[in-house]
Amino acid sequence: MFQDEGRFALLGTPRRCWAPHGMRPVVGARLERKYICAFSAVSPHEGVMHGLMLPWVNAETMSLFLAEVAQRHADEFVLMVMDQADGHLAGELVLPPYSPELNPAEHLGEALREDCFANHVFTDLDAVERSLTDGLRALEADPSRTQSMTGFKWITSILLNAT
Repeated sequence: MFQDEGRFALLGTPRRCWAPHGMRPVVGARLERKYICAFSAVSPHEGVMHGLMLPWVNAETMSLFLAEVAQRHADEFVLMVMDQADGHLAGELVLPPYSPELNPAEHLGEALREDCFANHVFTDLDAVERSLTDGLRALEADPSRTQSMTGFKWITSILLNAT
């Protein structure tokens, strides 16, 4: 599985949107800097995705997320690929360098931002959490969409050749 996390905030994210010819779209924004974090892990080959919202990213919350994934896959061996974010580092642990273009889980955050946060202005952090919950549940419930976003051909070929 490939793992990533992202922050989702009250700050609006202006995105391209449709408007009638000759009219400029108006998108609201907030300047308040409150956020919540979403951890996700995906198996691109099967389209299986797991998400968990936590208040911040550190070694403790990373451990909670890994325990949750382990519980969901209690009868399986799971190899988790992570980057070198601060919450992932423990002692002399060696991890791949930061390279988001190689991490399929990065696309989950992009999809959440586009589907649930683009051009939205949230009244409070609870509204952000509700939107993020809906987005994570939608991705978890739709393995074919998750697979299409994360299943790069080179990863699929590596996985198939390894089994």
